[in-house]
Amino acid sequence: MDSIRVQGGIPLQGKVTIQGSKNAALPILAACLLVEGPVLLENVPRISDVYGMIRILQGLGCQARWEQGLLRIDSEKAQMEDIPGELASSMRSSIFLLGALLGRFREARLWRPGGCVIGKRPIDLHRKTLEKMNVRFAEEGDRLSATARDLQPCSVKLEFPSVGATENLILTGALAEGETTLEGAAREPEVTALCEFLNACGASIEGAGTRKLSIRGGRKLHGTKFRIPADRIVAGTYLLAGFAAGGSMLLKEAPVSDMTAVCDLAERMGASLEASREGIYCQFPQRAGELPFLKTEVHPGFPTDLQSVLLAVRCLGRGSSLIRETIFENRFRIAGELQRMGADLQVLNDREVRVRGVERLRGTEVEASELRGGAALVVAALGASGETIIRGRRFIDRGYDNICKDLRDLGARIVSG
Repeated sequence: MDSIRVQGGIPLQGKVTIQGSKNAALPILAACLLVEGPVLLENVPRISDVYGMIRILQGLGCQARWEQGLLRIDSEKAQMEDIPGELASSMRSSIFLLGALLGRFREARLWRPGGCVIGKRPIDLHRKTLEKMNVRFAEEGDRLSATARDLQPCSVKLEFPSVGATENLILTGALAEGETTLEGAAREPEVTALCEFLNACGASIEGAGTRKLSIRGGRKLHGTKFRIPADRIVAGTYLLAGFAAGGSMLLKEAPVSDMTAVCDLAERMGASLEASREGIYCQFPQRAGELPFLKTEVHPGFPTDLQSVLLAVRCLGRGSSLIRETIFENRFRIAGELQRMGADLQVLNDREVRVRGVERLRGTEVEASELRGGAALVVAALGASGETIIRGRRFIDRGYDNICKDLRDLGARIVSG
């Protein structure tokens, strides 16, 4: 059952609890390799990427099992092993194991990471950053090996605030003797969550959420219990879905403080939002208001992971919009699928698309080819007349615990298969 069926044109109504964050859980799972003693993780999303990371950790000798809704990881018996190519090549997040393995074993051997086809996503910045810590790299085809017999603390300035490069430096530096500083660090909430997890295990990392991090490494890390924060991208997906379908909803446990750019945008398009301790209550207009221009940015700007969903919403909005993608150069792969649904849009180049809103999209059969684009097609289907069949559910399952159940909880007519 690799498809999703949606009967569109039904306003959303109700409440849904936001799952744990994919982008926080994956580097934290990798970080468990650095910890002596068991780790208990709450609110871990049960998505295919998480299961893939668990299989990799088990292949390295870690014990990993679910206990009464918690994920228990014990890496005491972990050993340096090659990461299986089929696992590494299927998920971009395997790159986090580079820093974790270097921190634990002073060496790493893995395949070049895979994941969604949304751009080049090179790992050159990871290499340049870690080479400053005396890490040496060698490549043979798609295989990458790294060694660092004597990790050296250093001062690094990133030329671009890469989330992955920031997190790999944190993972490598947490057990390296001495102080490593990083300027130009990524400020994404998932970076903060990784720092908070490691600090809960006994690390000393300062500056999380700012452009400058200080990592005082060399401390022995102990087990802890830690709750994965709610997924701001899933919350943003459901919030934007309200513009396609109309209605109102309560997004329970939505990470309001991490969603400023998305909430501001929603209000610009005519939504009424009310934040509380319970989450975000949202009421939507019959049709999204005008939005002449939007560009994606690093946090705290509008996230690239929601650009495809916004594009789907603008296909049904008032007026014309120019959307500029500044992070990845291949985020418009769903343009053709949206056009098959009746969207009026034009891809100007690999960074810009212009879309003119129409009154209604029409249901048809479309194909998902990556995670966020797949979710965007589901959102478009909610605002379409008739039935839409989205093939390629496996891509959506990489980041959404159960998108069909969540949307059914909001009144949508959506089923798998």
